[in-house]
Amino acid sequence: MSSMATRRERDSMGEFEVPADAYYGANTMRAKVNFPISELRLPRGFIHAIGLIKQQAALVNRELGMLDENIAGAIIRSAQDVIDGALDDAFIVDVFQTGSGTSTNMNANEVIANRAIELLGGVRGSRTPVHPNDHVNLGQSSNDVIPTAIQVAAAVLISEETIRGLRVLEASLRHKSDELWPVIKTGRTHLQDATPIRLGQEFLGYAGQVERAIRRCEEAVAALAELPLGGTAVGTGVGTHPEFPVKVIALLAADLGIPFRETDNHFSAQSTLDAVVTASGALRAVAVSMYKIANDIRLLGCGPRAGIAEIAIPEVQPGSSIMPGKVNPVICESVTMVAAQVIGNDATVAFCGAAGSLLELNVMMPVAAYDLLQSASLIGAAARNLAHQCVNGITATENGPALVERGLMLCTALAPVIGYDAAAAIAKEAYKTGRTVREVARERSGLDEAELTRLLDPEAMTRPGRDARAAGG
Repeated sequence: MSSMATRRERDSMGEFEVPADAYYGANTMRAKVNFPISELRLPRGFIHAIGLIKQQAALVNRELGMLDENIAGAIIRSAQDVIDGALDDAFIVDVFQTGSGTSTNMNANEVIANRAIELLGGVRGSRTPVHPNDHVNLGQSSNDVIPTAIQVAAAVLISEETIRGLRVLEASLRHKSDELWPVIKTGRTHLQDATPIRLGQEFLGYAGQVERAIRRCEEAVAALAELPLGGTAVGTGVGTHPEFPVKVIALLAADLGIPFRETDNHFSAQSTLDAVVTASGALRAVAVSMYKIANDIRLLGCGPRAGIAEIAIPEVQPGSSIMPGKVNPVICESVTMVAAQVIGNDATVAFCGAAGSLLELNVMMPVAAYDLLQSASLIGAAARNLAHQCVNGITATENGPALVERGLMLCTALAPVIGYDAAAAIAKEAYKTGRTVREVARERSGLDEAELTRLLDPEAMTRPGRDARAAGG
């Protein structure tokens, strides 16, 4: 039997035992008992966002004459503790809870109210002089606060972590593209030899993927910036001052530097997770791009003797407990696992958006919030780590350039002059005999040595008719 000291606290359903020193109250404790599902909790970014919403709500309610000066001041100060992370241990509700996130909203209301009561010299759990519903939740509903907190937290996280991490990776890839630009190697399509390409051009392609990934993230932030706050229970705004949402949202925008705005259709914004689904879809696309980049890098580095080995990947740790000297592309592998997690998270978010949106409210919000925020954080960290631990240290080997002269697809440059069929015959004979295209073409093409040298110049084939670097930028 537990010897933990408790206090008996009352909520709308009656009395309930709560740990004596807890900042949360009976409503939160009921949720803890009701949802012993996992160890997953909504992350710091979400708690920061809901604390900020509660703080700005108190500021606006004070300005509108809806909240007593002393009570508002205490709520503002206690909400700051939530924003700063000083009360994170008091947010105990499982992610798998009521689908509206009401338990988490009440967790915030009770923590902020009890801390405010303490600041005013009162007793935790007394619900006086600060009440979690009447004062902290004034003008709000879980149904508009929780989706607003999700969107605010996600917009901040994507802006400050995802996009910043991607910018680091893009810069790293562009620098590596410049460094590797002189290296000419055999291109590959269908994993078969193709016409020559610069190693720097391959890396320019990766940099272009990341540049476009950043744009997709910026578009996601723009979608998230349309906030449902002010719709209260069902989108009608019942129980709130008409000026409340626009004023609170203006404060959020000024504080966070993101152009948040009140939705012009609360019924749409509140009954769906469309903005969250959109943002998650953008992160999925970014994850797919990062998977391609990481997979290509480990493929180009496979070996070091029995594979392609056109690049050398930085050696960061031993690769085997039994094979001495083995080194694996572990940074790339970590990126591919992040991509798998993000793609899986997006499937969950999409399901939540589709299956959870019933009439006036989505009822799968907490898990959608958890997965979206996890995806944003993972991508930012993985992008930065890929740049620092892998891309920056990549070097070219001699393998790529050494095979260019033996490349069968050099015959592509002959086709406009001698015809496709004749060029194909030269390629087939070169492959069959083990000779180079140049050697066979001397005998079969009727072209002199100067013309062959001009046509079979691998460097020229990397810039047909325009500057290849400009074309890829």
